[in-house]
Amino acid sequence: MVDSPQSTVDGKINFLKMDYKKLNVWKESIELVKQVYQVTASFPSEEQYGLMSQLRRASVSIPSNIAEGNGRSSDKDYKRFVEIAYGSALELETQLIISVELQYLDKNHTIFQKLERVKKLLSGFMKYLKK
Repeated sequence: MVDSPQSTVDGKINFLKMDYKKLNVWKESIELVKQVYQVTASFPSEEQYGLMSQLRRASVSIPSNIAEGNGRSSDKDYKRFVEIAYGSALELETQLIISVELQYLDKNHTIFQKLERVKKLLSGFMKYLKK
């Protein structure tokens, strides 16, 4: 879940006192953002303020909410922001499916694999914070 061990409280990693940039879920979501920007660069120009913008905003929202949640004062608050990040991942997934339907993107593009990885990491993180 993280690259290096951090302080623990009752055997549980204290994520509120750690640098969110060390979380694998944050790192993977940053990679997803970069991939979204690369993919959408080839979208038709008429989508600049439509689907392209929506895809980019949804992707940016994922690591942004992880970071914002890290600044909160409790695991409960942090979990809420991770839930919002997960919702943004689902929004992104829907928009990618629309992109396939509009033939802007191939249904087998690697971005779908990266998105699934981020969703799994977010899901695991939410479960961990729920404990």
